Amino acid sequence: MAESRFRNRREAGRLLGERLRPFQAEAPVVIGLPRGGTPVAYEVARALGAPLDVIVVRKLGAPGQPELGIGAVGEGGVRVLHPTLPRSLRITQAELDAMTARESAEVARRVERFRGHRPAVPVAGRTVILVDDGLATGGTARAAARVLAARGARRVILAVPVAPPETVESLSADVDEVVCLQTQEFMLAIGEWYEDFAQTTDEEVAELLALAARDTAPTPPGEAPEKRPSEPSVRGVEVATGPVRLPGRLAVPAGASAVVIFAHGSGSSRLSPRNVSVASALERAGFATLLFDLLTPPEAEDRANVFDVPLLAGRLAAATRWARDDPETRDLPAGYFGASTGAAAALWAASEAGPAVGAVVSRGGRPDLAGARLETVAAPTLLIVGGRDEVVLDLNREARARLRCECALEVVPGATHLFEEPGALESVARLAEEWFARHLGRPAPGAA
Repeated sequence: MAESRFRNRREAGRLLGERLRPFQAEAPVVIGLPRGGTPVAYEVARALGAPLDVIVVRKLGAPGQPELGIGAVGEGGVRVLHPTLPRSLRITQAELDAMTARESAEVARRVERFRGHRPAVPVAGRTVILVDDGLATGGTARAAARVLAARGARRVILAVPVAPPETVESLSADVDEVVCLQTQEFMLAIGEWYEDFAQTTDEEVAELLALAARDTAPTPPGEAPEKRPSEPSVRGVEVATGPVRLPGRLAVPAGASAVVIFAHGSGSSRLSPRNVSVASALERAGFATLLFDLLTPPEAEDRANVFDVPLLAGRLAAATRWARDDPETRDLPAGYFGASTGAAAALWAASEAGPAVGAVVSRGGRPDLAGARLETVAAPTLLIVGGRDEVVLDLNREARARLRCECALEVVPGATHLFEEPGALESVARLAEEWFARHLGRPAPGAA
């Protein structure tokens, strides 16, 4: 079984994208099923150079038997019904309309959460590749395929990393083709076929859609198209610190100028959608990135560990030693990107690392938790805070006054602590990229 497992959804998406290369000539639209299907779909869209969107569908359950689906609704008022069930169950038109209104409102709410104010990617007349992270019964995928057909899709290709063969066969009647990397007879749960099957959040879905929209945006007339680096080398890694093994992700673009090691904030992990978003931007700019878990899952359940800055700093120091030993990063200067309590850990670790760490960036950080270590930090430090994060902004102003190294404080207007406002996280990524380029070196020519 271990040889058949995917490292995570992103790896599954890259493998699926390779299998789907023949469809690239059809200029497809890639549609992910949120939430778990979206990271897979994001990688498929990148592999095919295709626009990415999501489809939100809601099942219409029979009155008194909600598990029995009599149809589904999607955005734009699209409704598909089973050809015989509503009549055979004697469901009235009023009941159908009430169910449709209730579920359509939920569809609209979720679409707004995921896509914001961007319009849906048109599917009428297009080949649509519908992506999920795996199939069990296939009920949601079947409903989504029918809604896409009702919206005018020319062809619907269902693409998944793993599914039972009987589900693949049953769905063949609802789509034009099913592409599945591996079929498994006995599937108790989709997650058993992934090493990392952490829950995908609404925020991650929204950020992946925003990244994809930016990457596929047309170049304005008269402007040269943006030069992008080649796909980075990405692999799962493990950072050892004593008996503890901490999983991580290392991405190294060709010609990388430096490696940025991320320290996530309280209650988060290497899968933090905000850190993943900033890391992706840095990778496109030619920086290698290392995201790893500072705590094991059992450790993270104890909130005292989340605020144990010496412990977190020690884990970050272990990751720094690991990067110095790894063949892909050992010759690269290192910097830290810390968020919330992770920023305190980054400053604490930098105070002990000396010249081994060339720059620090803090996003919505708690530098005050580094205590007296602030005065001994030598690495140039950038503090980024949201303009509406008033308490943390005051703490960062106080920390800036205590830091003796080169230091700057950047305030992102209108942003709150999590930088969820439109454009706020992009501002963080731009500021971080400029700071690291200035202090760690710019990417080699052709790498960005």
